Amino acid sequence: MSESPSKKKGLGRGLSHLFGEAEAAYRPPGEPGPAAIHVPSGGALTLPVAYLRPGRFQPRRRFDDAALEELAESIRRHGLLQPILVRPIESHPDSYEIIAGERRWRAAQKASLHDVPVIVQTLSDDQSLEIALVENLQRQDLTALEEAEGYQRLIDEFKHSHAELGQLVGKSRSHVANMLRLLSLPAGVKALMQDGSLSAGHARALLTAPEPESLAKQVVERGLSVREIEKLANQAKAPAVAKPSLAPVVPTGVPTKAGRGKNADLLALERDMTERLGLRVTIEAQGSGGTFAIAYRSIDQLDLILDKLSRA
Repeated sequence: MSESPSKKKGLGRGLSHLFGEAEAAYRPPGEPGPAAIHVPSGGALTLPVAYLRPGRFQPRRRFDDAALEELAESIRRHGLLQPILVRPIESHPDSYEIIAGERRWRAAQKASLHDVPVIVQTLSDDQSLEIALVENLQRQDLTALEEAEGYQRLIDEFKHSHAELGQLVGKSRSHVANMLRLLSLPAGVKALMQDGSLSAGHARALLTAPEPESLAKQVVERGLSVREIEKLANQAKAPAVAKPSLAPVVPTGVPTKAGRGKNADLLALERDMTERLGLRVTIEAQGSGGTFAIAYRSIDQLDLILDKLSRA
């Protein structure tokens, strides 16, 4: 099925293009201009801060008060240098939804500005979502969890691959894949990430731990480093690796299952999965269970596996 025109248009013009229009048409506060309600889409003007409303597609969960105050002080000294991107709210005259720039709008209120420069665009929900997410993801002050959730929303809403996401936000495909893996962590670990108690590096080290939530609490209480977490995680996994050695002893003279070779079904499944993934797959039966191994030679191949598994 082909994409809808609105989805294709989402970032086709780019944020820089949208803000470039504003630079050409921007009027400093106080200069005369057309009434807000009659400004054509794409035009720039100044609007009272009270006319603006927070955006529905804002990926940021919290706004740091100290950082907002710093930005407000800069606005008091130099003014608001970059316009805020908004779209009209049809059901409420003289009301505009913020698509990009909510943090600047909040800081402008702290700075006691009455009017702010804006760009008015007529945008669909799809376009608004994509622009709001990408504009925030290109900045450095989102939490790791907010960044990961932003990537996931772009995948869910626009079916972007990891490579396409990387191009959109100026990150590598491996960075996008690694951030998305954080979403598989338990809720308790995510809460510690969101309040700043746990860094992204610590969280990534917890991904392979058997009990990440318990280990996360140790990180916070004891101030463990990433290397220390990795060591503890490996120690916790060690008993599970050694478990097969506890299997019942097979009487002498009776061939083991492995010794008899793999059956045709396992061999066929190995071939099928190897063809699907493009990487060597090995399946070993051990009693009623077994192991499923995928061999890779580089980080890029590992990213490819994660990409295919997340899509599945």
